[in-house]
Order: sequence, then structure tokens, then C-alpha cells
Amino acid sequence: MSTAVTTFKPRRSAPTLASAQTRDRWVKRRVTTVWGLLILNCITFTAGAPLLVPIPHRIGELVSQGSLPLALLLAITVNRKLVIRPNLFLCLETLLVIEALVTTFEQVHLGSVYRIFRFAEFIAVLWLLTPWWGRSDLLLLRAHVRWLWVLLGSVTIGLLLHPGKAYSGGRLIDIVWPVQATEVGHYAAVAIGLAVVMWLGGLQRGRTTLCVLAVAGVLLLLSHTRTSAIAMLAGILIAGVSLFATRDRARKFFAVSGGVLSVVIVTAASVITTWLDRGQSGTQLTSLTGRTDFWGMVIHFPRDRFQEIFGFGLSNVSVNGLPIDSNWLVAYMQMGLFGAVICGVVVLFLLVTAFFQPPSPQRALALFLITYCLVASFTQVGFADVTTYLLEITLAMSLLVPSAESRQPA
Repeated sequence: MSTAVTTFKPRRSAPTLASAQTRDRWVKRRVTTVWGLLILNCITFTAGAPLLVPIPHRIGELVSQGSLPLALLLAITVNRKLVIRPNLFLCLETLLVIEALVTTFEQVHLGSVYRIFRFAEFIAVLWLLTPWWGRSDLLLLRAHVRWLWVLLGSVTIGLLLHPGKAYSGGRLIDIVWPVQATEVGHYAAVAIGLAVVMWLGGLQRGRTTLCVLAVAGVLLLLSHTRTSAIAMLAGILIAGVSLFATRDRARKFFAVSGGVLSVVIVTAASVITTWLDRGQSGTQLTSLTGRTDFWGMVIHFPRDRFQEIFGFGLSNVSVNGLPIDSNWLVAYMQMGLFGAVICGVVVLFLLVTAFFQPPSPQRALALFLITYCLVASFTQVGFADVTTYLLEITLAMSLLVPSAESRQPA
């Protein structure tokens, strides 16, 4: 009598839910770390800045400049197949890198070559992060907000430990890591604007928003950064209007804030005026703290036809040792008319893309970032170089695209 024996071959089981969640947490941590390293690379380590604990200049430069190669390495580990999402926005930014490379053929400078390599490396990391655009959990946006609060926390610690040094020049600076007053105001304004728009869109609780307004609002006021405050208000206005028809909270917010703002302007007009003028004379205000003098030097700087079209190449964004402090004139100086036009096309493309999107919190957040960067670009170095502004308009673009998962077939 024979006995039939049935052999069952083990089959490879599908990934469990726990393993998928573990990998997702691993990916989120890596992507958040990469984004933080990019922000660190955008902060120039200033020699001689007053610090709570003195940091040698070489070590500070090594940390700041070494964060970009580390970000590229981490981005490759999290995106091992080097998958990218084709998009016109990063194609335009890549075109700026190519244009800067072409400029070096006219006159080679070691500093320009290094800056081009850095710019290209920065854009490469942004390309590697494109698979995480459009996520419903707003991974990149929340990573940006998290690192903004790391920076603002550093400013707050320095202010609490040594207020005299942190506020010695009449404007708040970071004395834990060298961050100037304009950047402190920038980080605080963006944190406030994003928190308000997220609350209007129902993505954040009211208590959290109030805490953000209390802490970041004080830091913004102490930094005395007028450009950031004006850009923040303009961004909140445009973002709120985009939610006006679909969100009852937005309509109530504008009704209440309009009344409160009217009372504040009437009762505290002198205080607001004092904060805005920062003790400057009328001549300094009309010249934007002397910026227009530098801008005139940029416009009338001698150049030939090639330099007028393609610029002088990437530099330390100054002319005759004086800072330019304008995205459009920096683009004109470094990349010529070609670079300035590309920057204009980038902004126009983002605005048109946002216009054709249905009303949503993601669209409102993107409009805030676009408006903020556009207003600030007139008196700050914006998205024609490796700056935090470039990261923020990249965030705006990531909010305007559909999720990568929704585009894949079931």
C-alpha cells in the first residue's frame, strides 16, 4: 500500500504592514535629514560673528560646505534607483546651471568653478527628491517647517542665555550659529505664514498656530526685518483669498483680522512707524538702506555683449565688495539677461500652474511661498543661487503636482 505524500513548497510572503510602515518611517527620516542638510548649506558661515561659544572659521566652513555632499549621498541611499519626476521647474533651474557653466568658458575663475559645482550638486539633490513631491502627508513641507523651528529654537536659546549679545546691534541675530538678522526674520516670517495658511486649510490645530504666532512673532519683531514682514503679509493675503470661496474659516479670519488690523493701525500707528523706520533717515528709507546705490553700480557696470547676455559667472553676489541684495540684479550680474529672463519664467510658470489648480490647502500653501519669494526677491538674494528661497519655491512646485502614487496603475 503506497502512501501519497504531498509536498508544499514555501511561497514568498507579501511584505507585512509593519515592514511597510518601518520602511516608510526610514524614508521619511532620510528625506527630512537631506532637507535639513540643504538648509544648513544655504547658511553661510560668517567669520567674526559674535557667538555664544566661539567656533573656528575652518570648522564652521567645513560643516556648512560639507553638508551638501552628505545630502547628496543620503539622497542617493534613499533613492537608489535614481528615479526622478520630469518637470519643467527643475529643467529651468538646470538650465541656469548650464548657462553658468557656459559663462566660465569666457573667463575661468576657480571660485566660479567651485560655485557652479555646488549649484549643480544642489540641483541634483532636488532632482533626487522629486519622487516625494505631491505626497498627501506633505513630507517635504513638514520637513521644512521642522528645520525652521530648529533654527528659530537656536535663536531663542541664544536670546535667553545672552540677550545683550544676541540683540547688541538693535536687531536680533543667532549667537549659537552665525545667522544674520535678515535671515532670522525670514525664517520667522515663513514659519508664521505657513502656520496660518495650514490652519486656514484645516491642516493644523488652532493652539499650535497660536504658539507659532507667539514665538515666531516676537523673533520677527526683534529682527526688525521689514521685507520679510511685508512679504509674509502679502503671502497670507493671496493664500487666504484662494481659500475664501471654499473655507468658512478663511472668510471668518479675514473678517476678524480686518477689524483687528484697523484698530491696531489707528491706536498704534506711531509704534508701527517707529518699528518700520528703524531709526533711519528719510534718505536711507528711500534708498532701501543704500541698496539702490549698489543697484546703480550693477546696472552701469562695464560689460561687453557676451557679458550682457550671459553675465560674469557665479560670484559672491557683490560688486566692488558691496552686496547687491536683489535676486533680479544678482541674476543679471552673474548670468546676464538670459538668467534674469529664466528667473522670470520660473515665477510665471509657478503662478500659471497654481492658477489652473483647484482650490485646496496645498494650492494655498504654494501661493504663499510663491508670493513671499517674489516680494522678497526685490531686496534679497533669491532663487538664482543656492539659497533658502530656492528651497521654498521648490516646495511650492512640489505642492502643485499630483502624488506619484496616484499616477501609477493599480
